[in-house]
Amino acid sequence: MSLVLIALSLALTRVASSVPPHEEVARMARFVVNKCDWASMATISTHEPVKGQPFSNVFSISDGPPGNGTGTPYMYLTHMEISVQDLQVNPQASLAVSLAQSSYCKNHGFDPQSPLCAHIILSGSVIQVNGSEASAAKDSLFSRHPEMADWPTDHNWFFAKMNISQVWVLDYFGGVKKVTEEEYYNASQRCESQHKASSHTNTLD
Repeated sequence: MSLVLIALSLALTRVASSVPPHEEVARMARFVVNKCDWASMATISTHEPVKGQPFSNVFSISDGPPGNGTGTPYMYLTHMEISVQDLQVNPQASLAVSLAQSSYCKNHGFDPQSPLCAHIILSGSVIQVNGSEASAAKDSLFSRHPEMADWPTDHNWFFAKMNISQVWVLDYFGGVKKVTEEEYYNASQRCESQHKASSHTNTLD
């Protein structure tokens, strides 16, 4: 076996071994959020001709450095964005995050829809963060999305987070599993902070 194949095999083994067992549902949810860089966010549209209908859009997220996440998905938003305008009317939203965006599922031959390609849905509301939490959000996001630092300054960007109320996990056969907010934030993960960030928060209006 060539050195390249050996290195690839070892890399895949490390990735596979880092994925939590499917029985540890809350830990799996934390792993997926920390592993992924973006999510599909669904809001209730305020725009014609789809007003009142679900509306899904892609957003960059970060809960902290890889392997050292807080569990809280932060976003960098502007009121110019149509989904954010939806949130100003109704802050309720859901975030869908999937390991399909990583190399894990492809390397193991898992289709993105397969439950073996772990994906989660976070339900809750999206709220603006300020003060020390905004600084933490900036560090989390800009470290994983450095391009953000150069986005147009006249767009009045602000930092926000998903205020999680329920977690839905699909990582194995047998149907979706539910995780409460408390179970999610109390889940231990290797080299990961157990502390849920807290500071002053505002709605998006």
